[in-house]
Amino acid sequence: MAQSGRDIKRRMQTVKNTQQITKAMEMIAAAKLRKAQQRVERSRPYRNQIEQSLVRALSAARSAGEEVPELVRSSDGDRVCLVVITSDRGLAGGYNANILRQAEEYLRQHDDVQLVLIGRKARDYFRRRDQAYLADYVYLGDEPLFAQAQEISQVVQEFYINDLFDKVVILFTRFVSTINHRADLQQILPLGVFDSSDYANTNQGNREQGQELSSEVQSLYWYEPSVGEVLAAMVPLYIDTVIFQALLESIASEQGSRMNAMRSASDNAGELLDALNLSFNRARQGAITTELSEIVGGAEALG
Repeated sequence: MAQSGRDIKRRMQTVKNTQQITKAMEMIAAAKLRKAQQRVERSRPYRNQIEQSLVRALSAARSAGEEVPELVRSSDGDRVCLVVITSDRGLAGGYNANILRQAEEYLRQHDDVQLVLIGRKARDYFRRRDQAYLADYVYLGDEPLFAQAQEISQVVQEFYINDLFDKVVILFTRFVSTINHRADLQQILPLGVFDSSDYANTNQGNREQGQELSSEVQSLYWYEPSVGEVLAAMVPLYIDTVIFQALLESIASEQGSRMNAMRSASDNAGELLDALNLSFNRARQGAITTELSEIVGGAEALG
């Protein structure tokens, strides 16, 4: 029993140490989540305004018969570039597993898919499966910069312009709340989906109600030197912004998932400690009973 009791106490100490680590990681994730959530909430109005301005400019270009940039023109091909965003670190619950499962499902449903991977987990996952990819970006940090999003965007645009694929789709985790995150699949190229007729049905998660544009409002806008040149500058900026927004949403979702996972781990450690403590007390009580029985038996034998 003595050895068993020591084993239980040793295991209890190990669980206590693990619980201290998970509680510390939970607090760190909570602090990072607050910052990430603030960045997401501040960036969403900017992204929405960029999108509305782009819709206005595209509508004006079509009305004036102006030529739109190549990135806007629709393509009939089936070649796809899938941009997958995961984290660089684990211990975030099902955050990475959900995204990678969605990516695998997309690959099964489409025949010709090229990959651009963001995050070490995505890179390592597809590398282990000998899946080829065009580019990978790892260790962007917990506070990604807009310049990093621009670098990714520029590479994707160059690939698209050089006809490596016909459309670009980004797969990321949208932050809804601290405990609610969902995998989101969004097409970013070509921008032919931004017709004024179907704008109200596009990206509802990024706009508030009542933001559709009327023709009277559109008629108040003038574009200098021309709407074509404005679009040439605005379209790349929009793509940069979409990728940056996806990075921010993913970071916030990662921290939320990690905080919830570490909280669950701490709770499970507490339950395990209670069970081990009960086992230890039972073992100790059994040892005491055995010793008393031996003493009583010895006394009776002597009598």
